[in-house]
This record gives sequence, structure tokens and C-alpha cells, in this order.
Amino acid sequence: MASVHTSAAPLSAELVLGKTPSLKEPKLLGGVLYWLEQRPQEQGRTTLMARRGTDQAPQELTPGPWNLRCRVHEYGGGACAVGRLASGEPVAVFVHDGDRCLWRLSLSEGDQQPQRLTAPGDDGRFPGALGGGLIDPAGNRWIGVLEAGGQDQLVAVSLLGGEPEPLHSPVDFCGYPALSPSGRQLAWVEWQQPCMPWERSQLWLAEIQADGSLSGARAVAGSTPADAQGCSVFQPIWAGADLIVSNDRSGFWNLERWADADAAATATPPQWQPLLPMQAEFAMPQWVFGMSTQAWDGEQLVALCCHEGSWELGAVALPEQPGATATWQAITTPFTDLADLCAEAGTLACVASSPTIPSGLLELELGSGEWRHQPAAPCPVAAEAISRGEPLWFSGHGGQRTQAWYYPPAGGGHPEAPLLVKGHSGPTSMARTGLSLGIQFWTSRGWGVVDVNYGGSTGFGRAYRERLDGQWGVVDVADCAAAAHTLIAQGLASAERIAIEGGSAGGFTTLAALCFTTTFRAGASRYGVGDLSALAADTHRFEARYLDNLVGPWPVAKATYEARSPLQHAERIRCPVIFFQGLEDLVVPPEQTERMAAALKANGIPVEVNLFPDEGHGFRNGATQIQVLEATEAFFRRHFQL
Repeated sequence: MASVHTSAAPLSAELVLGKTPSLKEPKLLGGVLYWLEQRPQEQGRTTLMARRGTDQAPQELTPGPWNLRCRVHEYGGGACAVGRLASGEPVAVFVHDGDRCLWRLSLSEGDQQPQRLTAPGDDGRFPGALGGGLIDPAGNRWIGVLEAGGQDQLVAVSLLGGEPEPLHSPVDFCGYPALSPSGRQLAWVEWQQPCMPWERSQLWLAEIQADGSLSGARAVAGSTPADAQGCSVFQPIWAGADLIVSNDRSGFWNLERWADADAAATATPPQWQPLLPMQAEFAMPQWVFGMSTQAWDGEQLVALCCHEGSWELGAVALPEQPGATATWQAITTPFTDLADLCAEAGTLACVASSPTIPSGLLELELGSGEWRHQPAAPCPVAAEAISRGEPLWFSGHGGQRTQAWYYPPAGGGHPEAPLLVKGHSGPTSMARTGLSLGIQFWTSRGWGVVDVNYGGSTGFGRAYRERLDGQWGVVDVADCAAAAHTLIAQGLASAERIAIEGGSAGGFTTLAALCFTTTFRAGASRYGVGDLSALAADTHRFEARYLDNLVGPWPVAKATYEARSPLQHAERIRCPVIFFQGLEDLVVPPEQTERMAAALKANGIPVEVNLFPDEGHGFRNGATQIQVLEATEAFFRRHFQL
């Protein structure tokens, strides 16, 4: 039996990291729950799991060398689809990272072996990236995204095997296909550079012909870079014949419905009806495929809703009269961090956690409200020993009301307590409320932690996200510093023991905060951006123009890039910094970290550099994760003389 900490004794890195799998993308089919399980103890390998009843043990369907991973747009997601053939046989179609090919697996009970659908190239890998797909039962085919040659395409692959057949070529990017129940219509999302999908994107719709081709493809919602008003759409789904999508044209990602869209002719103008006008979000930024915040169980619509950084689950009672407002019926559970929603025949499932309950699979019966939650791993900390995040509202950049979650150290905050400021990765991400054992690692050692939803974060509406437009390296830095100063002023932290850490975009915020403020006394950067100019010139296709909006058009705004780049101002960093970098990183090339560390060393600043040959952008190996946490804590402890 696993030991449980019943006091605030320091938690070990091995206890909080490296062994707990990450659960993703649950799906219900025929009463069976399927999900992906990424295992850090197996170098981040992802496998397909199934549970055929709440009283049954989970079954691994892709053991051994199988590794389900999509590499479309580098960040991937949507590596596996489940559905039925025309015969009714349940199947899964997945991308195996070993050869990047599509494979089909029968989900009928028994010892089934996957069958390869697409052929590898001369180097043993499929020439391109596939993912984000669904199963079209009428056509016995998989429909999804192929990224190859610097271009996205919607393609179909026969479930008997064969080459991908092009269905539609967007101007730039596409994803999130959704097939109507009748099989007559296909909806999907498109976006174009220089915009990211959460900035401006469009919902497209096309009719499926008898031969499987698409006709009459057209945009029916959203905006392009050329449109006067910017809005974005997220995750189209079909509720019977109705098309549902989240659209943020109101300033918040709210649900909208086009009634009887499945019967609409190609020339029919879309008739969108706002369902739940609320100052709350029903969507997330589309960094990866497979994200889901709404689902149709065959009779009713369920959704996830975020209000001021906290998520809740609810049912949406659709109105029968055109123009009428739907009703939001909150479903009471203890969970405040929810994602990856699916539903079928009166049952829903999602990934859920709370401030005291670790992430796991939540299954809920809509009729009775009864639910079951199975954590990915037992919680090693007793509830009374957990530091719970407290909402912290403070005056951020420009005096704007800004939010963070403050976790008091064991025994409570005090004027001598060290404080760790966390800047989340991905400028549009958010500081979430679910139990983070990584945060408990610090609080159990007497550190306070403040997880900052700096301007640009999701969960507070479009205007909050747009605070970062043209201001990356300014607003985020000011907000992180302001959160720290607020806690210092309240007597909860020591001004001489303030550290900041982050990965990727959070790593850039960390380095910029060390450069352009005097608030912090140490920092830790994981694969962080040091040179914005180099990033603009050398990054992957998905984010190739992202900095146009965050900083300014490149190279027109070159002076701004140089003014914001920590590498150009390394002499201003006067405190110790520890770096962590994967040598296979295609998003932030290793050269960024190496040049930044060399510049600090040349200035006589204490620096520690940790390089990982087999890691990319975001560390997947449990051993790496443990090493990073232990090295960061030891580095801070040494320089703060704790």
C-alpha cells in the first residue's frame, strides 16, 4: 500500500513526479470507456486503455512498443479515434510514433492485433504527419489532417489500407473535423497565418457526396485575418441535425447553435443562435487536437464552463423555439479542473481534478447524478496536508485587475517565507486549479507558490487574452512581478527570497522578468526563449507567425524584438539562473538556451545548465522530470541559503 503523507513533511520528487500517468482524450463507445495514458516511467510512451464496466479492471490495448502520438503542428493531440465500421464492428484508428503510420485495431473482445493502413517511406516512417481524425462508418474510412510539405490537408484513408486521399485543401491550417450523424455533412475549423486559431479562425461546412468527396465547402462562422472584427471558433459538434460551436464574437467563448444545419443546402445562409450568453468560457485555445469542452450523448448537450479561472460541468437544455435562450444546469461535483469531455447514452466522462483530488477519469450518470472518479494514481498526501490555492486578485500591468492562485507554505505565509512565482507555458494557457503535486513539493518545504494568470491567459474572456497583444515580455513580466509584490506587501513572503520559474513561453517570461525587473533573486528556465529574433527566424510552421501578434511583424518590428529579448540584455541579469533544455527541441532550438547561459557565465553570474539528449519541447520522461525538479530546488536552496 502506498504511503500517505499526513503532515506537511517534505515530499520527494520521486513521489510527486515520474510515475503518475497523464490521462487524455476519453471516449465512450458502446458503453466502453477508452482513453489514452501517457506514462512517464516508460519514457513518455502513450497507450490506449479500455474499461468495459465500472466493476472491471482497465485493459491495455496497445502494450509493448506501441506509442500513440500525433505530430501534426508539432504539438499533436488527437492520435486516436474510436468508432464503428459500416458492419457495426468497433475499431480504433491510431498513429504509431514508431513509423508515423495510421493503424487500425479491432475493439471486439479477444486478442486483436493492429493492422497498418498507410505505408512508411524509404526511411521507415510515413512521409508527413497524420492525426486529429474521426471514423466515417458509411465510407469505412478515417478522415483527418495530413500535414506535409508545409501544408495541411483534410484527407481520407480507407480502413482497408491505402494512401491518403485529399478531400479539401485549406489556405493554411485545418483541424477538428466533425461528421453529422446522417453522414451527409462534414464540419471543420480553419485558420490562416499570421493568426493563431484562438485569435481568428473559421468554421467550414461541406456536403459529402456518394463517392465520398466533398462539395460546396464554405465558411459559415468565424473570421479571417482580413475581417474587421476578430473572432475564433472551437470544437464543432453535431447535436442530432443541429451544429454546435463555441464562438467568442461576444467577447467570451459562448455556445451557438445552427438548427437543422445537417439538412441545409449549400446555398443556405447559416442561422446562428447564441445559446448561453455568459461572461464565461466554453472553450480552450487550440494548441493541440483532441480537446473537447462540449459533447452530445444522443439526446442532450453537456458542456464544460470556465468562470474566472475555475471550471464546472453542466447540462445545456436546448430551447425548442428559435431565438430562445438555453438553460445552464450545473452538475454538482467537487471538481474544478475539467477537460476532454465525451458523452454517450446518458453517461459522460472527462478528465477531472480538484484542489485536493488528483487528476483522474470522471464518469457520471446524467439521470441520477451519480459519479465515479478513478485517479490516475493514488494521492500520496492526506487532504489536511494539502496547500489549497487561494484566488489572488491584484493590480497588474496598467492597473488592470489580474488573477493568480496563491498556495501558502506549510504553516502559513510569513514575512520570511520564500516564494516561487510560476509563469505558465503557452501565453494563452492558464493556471489551473487541480491538485498539483509539483506545487505541493514546494509548499511542503516551506515555500509559498503563486501561479499567475497573467494578461494573455485563458478563462477570463477575449479582452483578457488580448492584453498580451504586442506586449509579450511586458504585460506578463509586470503581472508576475505585481503578484509577488502583492504577497510581500501582505506579509506573506520575503522580498529577498523570490524565485521565478517557467517552461517554454513561461521560460521566456522568467528570463525577461530577471532582465527587466529587480523583483526576483533567482530563476529557472525550461526550454525558454532567450532570443525573440532567432525564434521568429527559426521555429516550426504552427507558430511561425505567432510573434507577429505577440511582439510585432517580423522584421519590421526588429527593434522591438531586440528590446524584449533577454539575450540582448543579459548584462541586466544579476542573479543565479538554472537552465533545462532538450536537444531534440524543434520549437525552441537548443541554441537559444546555450547562448543565453554562455552570456550569463561571461558576466560572472552563477549558472547551471542541464541538457537532455532524448527530450524535445516538454519533457516526457519521468526520470527527466524528477531530475529537473530536484535540481531546481537544490539550486534555489543553495543560493537562498535555506
